[in-house]
Amino acid sequence: MTKKVEIEIKLRVKDPAEISALLPRLGARLLHPREFEDNQLFDFPGRLLQKAGKMLRVRVCDRGTLLTYKEGARVADGAKVRDEMEVTVDQGSTLTAILTRLGMAPTFRYQKYRTTYQYGDLLVTVDETPIGTYLELEGPKPMIDEMAKKLGYSAADYVLGSYRDLFAAEQGGQDRDPGDMLFRA
Repeated sequence: MTKKVEIEIKLRVKDPAEISALLPRLGARLLHPREFEDNQLFDFPGRLLQKAGKMLRVRVCDRGTLLTYKEGARVADGAKVRDEMEVTVDQGSTLTAILTRLGMAPTFRYQKYRTTYQYGDLLVTVDETPIGTYLELEGPKPMIDEMAKKLGYSAADYVLGSYRDLFAAEQGGQDRDPGDMLFRA
């Protein structure tokens, strides 16, 4: 199990090819090549976790299945900060069966293609989603600001919402269930 404090921002990408070419030139090292991720958020009836700003996610990708729990987010120095615990699980289907038997159900499913880079202590991911391409910069806030500036962004460009938040906003608002954010077949 990994426990950490996550400090991150998202940046909307206008030209994915330009960003993918620029990252290695800036010294970012490819950590994980592009891979498909299928993510499901689980919650109790009444969406108790969501109402408290917390999250329980099951992520299935080529490298395995991850169970992630995140505490409520807070904003500090212009970045989203959350306490996070994560564990790798061998059998994703068994994990989802256990969560279901505990009274939880999937509340939001989202897909993306993710390419992960390392820049010092900073993780830089390029996320291709059904609602566009985003960069996620995760690590020490000074490094987030440094990389964002090198990529041509400013603090005014920082996006602090989750993919569920972004998808809900695109579907017409935060107060309704946006459905799932999936690639069309």
